[in-house]
Amino acid sequence: MTGLPLPPVPEPYHLPFHYGALHNIGVDYLVAPERARELLRKRHPGLTVAVFDGRACVSLNYQLYFAQYPNGGGVTEELEINLVAHPAFAEDRLPELDYGGYARGHDQTKLLGIARLHVLCDNPLAIDAGRRLYAEPKHPGWFETTLPSLNAAAVQERWSVSCRRAELGPDGLRRHDEQLLALEVDLGGLTPESVNNTPITGYGTDEEGRLLAGPLNVHQPYRYHALDGRAADRVRLEVGNPAEEAARDLAHLIADAPAAGVWTYQSAPVAAHNRAYYVR
Repeated sequence: MTGLPLPPVPEPYHLPFHYGALHNIGVDYLVAPERARELLRKRHPGLTVAVFDGRACVSLNYQLYFAQYPNGGGVTEELEINLVAHPAFAEDRLPELDYGGYARGHDQTKLLGIARLHVLCDNPLAIDAGRRLYAEPKHPGWFETTLPSLNAAAVQERWSVSCRRAELGPDGLRRHDEQLLALEVDLGGLTPESVNNTPITGYGTDEEGRLLAGPLNVHQPYRYHALDGRAADRVRLEVGNPAEEAARDLAHLIADAPAAGVWTYQSAPVAAHNRAYYVR
């Protein structure tokens, strides 16, 4: 049997990478396809923008995750700015889908995937791993967040993510106050659908121009919220300094488009330390 070799797995990394816990929110926007095609040609020439009822899909994807290693553990935050796309040769292999069908995971070819335009991350090791393993355009950033949590007095379905500029220095991540983007989402009172939309195919293009695909399996369903015209009260996005490439590209893509859908995932707790009581 002949075929393409697998991409290398450089030291010190091992695959697959296992998440110990994952808290994740994605917000999708349906936008003018020509703007999306323009950016995709620059970043991933082997991919074609997916079009749903005449619109391309920009997907913002924030993740907070924990991983356990032989010598301890680590927590990472990152945010992806993605376009939904597929390999250029695969047009006739895809099912006909509207955005709702895509969001609900009806494409089981998994050729529809996320073409990463920018990935902002607060963990130097994760930045290096993303670049070397998956050809992600991954760069430093840091985050201030408010997420739904069982460790709060009252669990509310409000998500707030502020991503700020950072750079890598000899002592690790060097933080700056400048905000790149801020996302606020209020899902209170909405009834989510349970959807099986993984594995999610993540696309990258390496320095030699080769297209890579890396699937992410999430072992429980996502919760999908179709906004159906309710985006104005539910999702607020602020884009920062246009001199920063990530902010500039995002503003160019989305313009004044409303959010079309939101999907969330939060790992279930595995243990609980209960309230103390007096013995005597």
